[in-house]
Amino acid sequence: MPVPFAMITRFFQLVENRQFAEAERELERIRQKMENNEWNKGYLQALSGILLSTKMNDDQYSFLSKINSKDGKTLREYRKEFLKHVNNHLRDDYDKGYFLAWADYTRVLIRMRKQEEATKKANSPAMEQKPKKGQVSIEHFVSMNSGKS
Repeated sequence: MPVPFAMITRFFQLVENRQFAEAERELERIRQKMENNEWNKGYLQALSGILLSTKMNDDQYSFLSKINSKDGKTLREYRKEFLKHVNNHLRDDYDKGYFLAWADYTRVLIRMRKQEEATKKANSPAMEQKPKKGQVSIEHFVSMNSGKS
């Protein structure tokens, strides 16, 4: 039975939010749902590596320590590169599964960044509207009348 992508997304979100205990439980649920084949073994190995690498966070040789997860352009470039490996016919199934997990991870990070940006825009103060002709803004009105008593 295929694993719902929602479970994979949840795992990546938990890892990114540094909720490692829950991420480990989610990884175990994913492992139980996956069939035992080379593609899935590669995919699961990548998930385990992403979790471990994020958890340790001090390995100077780790790929994750070198990327800026907030840089959407770079994430898209990495995703494109990972997908090239997935679609390379010379790669075996284990490698394809491994690189697909990384492509999925960058995809989720990109979506998370877009959601964060949309939330920031929605929560930022609305741009001041220009008063209509013949009207005065409240700020202008207050400043004009603040000297009068």
